Amino acid sequence: MDLTYLDNNATTKPLPEVTAAVAEVHESLWANPSSVHRFGQSVRQRMELARASVARLIGGKPREVVLTSGGTEACALAIRGLMDARSGAGSFTVLSTGAEHAAVRDLCDAIDDRGERGRAAVRLEAAAGGAINLDVLREALDGLRGEALVSVMWANNETGVISPLSEIAAVVAEARAAGKKVWLHTDATQAVGKLPVDVQAIGVDLLSFAGHKFHGPKGIGGLWLRRGVRVRPQQIGGPQETERRGGTENVPGVIGLGVAADAAAEFVQDAAAVSVLRDRRDRLEAKVKQALADRVEVTVNSGGSDIPRLWNTTNLGFRGLEAEAILLGLSERGVCASAGAACSSGSLEPSPVLRAMGVEEAVAHGSIRLSLSRFTTEDEVDHAAAVLAEVVGRLAQVMPMG
Repeated sequence: MDLTYLDNNATTKPLPEVTAAVAEVHESLWANPSSVHRFGQSVRQRMELARASVARLIGGKPREVVLTSGGTEACALAIRGLMDARSGAGSFTVLSTGAEHAAVRDLCDAIDDRGERGRAAVRLEAAAGGAINLDVLREALDGLRGEALVSVMWANNETGVISPLSEIAAVVAEARAAGKKVWLHTDATQAVGKLPVDVQAIGVDLLSFAGHKFHGPKGIGGLWLRRGVRVRPQQIGGPQETERRGGTENVPGVIGLGVAADAAAEFVQDAAAVSVLRDRRDRLEAKVKQALADRVEVTVNSGGSDIPRLWNTTNLGFRGLEAEAILLGLSERGVCASAGAACSSGSLEPSPVLRAMGVEEAVAHGSIRLSLSRFTTEDEVDHAAAVLAEVVGRLAQVMPMG
């Protein structure tokens, strides 16, 4: 069975040149880059060239990039690492929303559950689309006692909604001007490689990302730190990454990441290519809506048509149905998609992201995510739309929930 893969926000297929670079490392560049002999240092040189490619992709400098095992570790290093580095400065609060990825959301829950003295995590109200409410953020910072980190997702992994990061940064800058000690972290895992990123211009202090979201290898990602921002290592055991992340480096991943970064840097500047892909996403939505117009209510979970989204992502809600049944039907026909939901005690719980956005439960239960890559074809989009309409139409007949 041929696959139509529309689950690219979960992971992307590595580029052929990435696979070749990883194989080359295993075959001929397998020395430890921390070794002082010539072989080890030749590997170190290749690794640092890859780091430079990553830095160029996000507009930073190589020495500002800490390489990690992926986006989740990078978020932990940003949040807990900064909190630990400021442990002697008094109280510290992490401000975020319920629409964050679990890498941030669950970490904030853990911080709150531990009840460590002087540490807290606060979920602020989300605006339409799930982005942080600017007025609520401003009020929280005005009333701040002690220091704080604002952590916001740049582009939502479930809905594709893009946060107004420059406006959020401006609110943080206002608080700093008023004498508050506050930093801004963005989980840019879904943004890097899909959107132009310039860390020097957007006003953030820390930015995390993962290579497998833009056709790089799994198990490699990174954290960018603005100069002067210090974090305490969360992985101890060596002086690697300028003593910010111990452990022998994942050289195949790093070099593969560098190759993927070079390709992504070229892609994000190709406005025409991005426009074509955005049209394909819109075509997918339109075809599904049209095919089901008289049978099932279809909702695009984005918070409104005027809210910007990633070009590749749609989150469709089918009122009265169950996402799990839809996904199984799609899978049987070779269409790969996903849902922001998990089985819990035998029932499918709605996504925390959709709940934070205020999506009705009857819609949230039947919501699925489809995400394109820069290689998704129009034929694949049309095929997926036809299969999805068939699956949903059949389910609406045999198992309506009302």
